[in-house]
Amino acid sequence: MRDPRSEELYSRSKALTPGGVSSPVRAFSPNPLFIDGGCGSHIKDVDGNDYVDLCMAYGPLIAGHACPEVIDAARERLSKGTVYGAPSEPELALIETIAKQMPCCDMVRLACSGTEATMHAIRLARGYTGRNGIVKINGGFHGAHDAVLIAAGSGSAQGLPGSAGVPADAVKNTYAVEYNDAAMLENLLDGNEDIAAIIMEPVLGNVGVVPPKKGYLEEVRKITKAHDVLLIFDEVITGFRLSEGGAQKMLRVTPDLTTMGKIIGGGFPAGAFGGRKDIMENVAPAGKVYAAGTFAGNPVSAAAGLALLKYMHGRYDALNKATADLVASMRDSLADSGVKGCINSVGSMFSIGVGAESISNGTEANGVDRTLFAKLFAHMLDNKVYLPPSALEVEFMSTAHTADDARIVAEAFDSFMRGCKA
Repeated sequence: MRDPRSEELYSRSKALTPGGVSSPVRAFSPNPLFIDGGCGSHIKDVDGNDYVDLCMAYGPLIAGHACPEVIDAARERLSKGTVYGAPSEPELALIETIAKQMPCCDMVRLACSGTEATMHAIRLARGYTGRNGIVKINGGFHGAHDAVLIAAGSGSAQGLPGSAGVPADAVKNTYAVEYNDAAMLENLLDGNEDIAAIIMEPVLGNVGVVPPKKGYLEEVRKITKAHDVLLIFDEVITGFRLSEGGAQKMLRVTPDLTTMGKIIGGGFPAGAFGGRKDIMENVAPAGKVYAAGTFAGNPVSAAAGLALLKYMHGRYDALNKATADLVASMRDSLADSGVKGCINSVGSMFSIGVGAESISNGTEANGVDRTLFAKLFAHMLDNKVYLPPSALEVEFMSTAHTADDARIVAEAFDSFMRGCKA
């Protein structure tokens, strides 16, 4: 692979933006690739190199890059303007679609991003309950706002700032427990009457893919009801990714509130939070919990999101099956190599945990071999497959990925594993 143009652009970028990237996960050594365009399941960088894309912008592109139906909807809406500062029909139509398909959503408020949606949902939970405490999952990610940026710990402990610039007071009411450990959550709630909510990804997606053990989410739902604590599912990744009703519909566990992003914008910035009517009616201007944004409910994002949700109707089963087939092939290669590792998957999401025999929570996810993954990433890139650069990110499939794409991925992965075996 040759990328002199990307290298030159990165050199310029580092002088003007921290680390040369607009989001930390995009950086990798010796330089990130600058992408010129995407079509279907492939991306092409500014040096003309073409790749099978398994990053897919970290999840929004479930129908692939430049899906014609989505592009046409966005283009039509763009001809009418970009933003109004007033309600629009696409905004209402998207709200209606979400409310119809997501089991917990009696009412929905649109936002500008997943980060913003989780921030508003936490504020709403606190405003509704009159309590201050929130619980998150070790390894779960809910955006880059202060209350949820806590350092990973041993669980059942008050948060410590996970970033410079986050005051200790901003996270003093945030607690962490392990995923797939309902007893740890119950022990925490038994000893604290000031917990407003637990916010969690129903399927962890920011330490790779970590599926819930049988009965775990049902037990969390039972415990939160018993303690009168709100259950918030962060479905920024899984919403409309795993099924038309998200993880909550697929896994048959209904939270009190949920957050969404990524797919509902059709590749444009978007976010949303929704839930029970008695809770949502506390949001301004109906209630006293403030949530606002100039670009919330943007008509172009809404039109694109609507087109994508319509396009995906009836396509989930085939997409999930194609992903399962690819994952099965990769697991065979991993097993044959004798390299310690695992590949977790749910629906059209999977992750490669080299160095870890199994991953069922955030602590185990941190046991992956980052050095070996960096070698895998470089090998796959040399073989025209673009993975997310981080060992703790998720590979995403789309309806645009073909059997030939899957073969390219499987053969590249197999060749790396055979090299490890040798």
